[in-house]
Amino acid sequence: MVRRTKEEAQATRSHILDTAELVFEQRGVSGTSLGEIAKVAGLTRGAIYWHFQDKADLFNAMMERVTLPLEETDEACGFKGADITLSQMRSGFVDVLRKVMTEPQLRRVFEIATHKVEYVGEMNAVRERHLAMRNACLTDIERAMRRAVRSGAMPKGISPRSGAIGMIALFDGLLQNWMLDRDGFDLPRVGGQVFDAYLRGLTTAA
Repeated sequence: MVRRTKEEAQATRSHILDTAELVFEQRGVSGTSLGEIAKVAGLTRGAIYWHFQDKADLFNAMMERVTLPLEETDEACGFKGADITLSQMRSGFVDVLRKVMTEPQLRRVFEIATHKVEYVGEMNAVRERHLAMRNACLTDIERAMRRAVRSGAMPKGISPRSGAIGMIALFDGLLQNWMLDRDGFDLPRVGGQVFDAYLRGLTTAA
């Protein structure tokens, strides 16, 4: 009985997240209330609040549902950790771009996070989570670039911090531009070319 209750609770939570994705995509995050999500899901507001503290908590859970598998894959493939190389980092970014292009749920959630959320009011908590994720990624890239400088693969005059910020900016820019016009270019193919050109520029001495 307890197990079945837990399974039912998990099913309800997943149903809420599925519904939130669709409603956020249609109406935007700021224009959507938890009451509206509850109505579309065929649930009460109380059921929503039993699973989530507020809209920011629900939004973060929606993001985690698609980003945690990516993080776990990165760790399994060696794309995170102390020994990450620039080549592995490049491959990790391109793999994410490929998955965004081919996996509808990941694409939908990234589009919501990119174009349909404002960091105001209770959604400030979402900004803090995004910032923490960005900073963790920045640290991994900077560490890889510092090793590249020590090994001689990158000139000493280039700032690893600046190089890492540039890498993230390229990823964000590629993703946002593709979201605006999905037929405009092949996201992983062009992304790979852009990252290759950027890394060649970093690793070639002036």
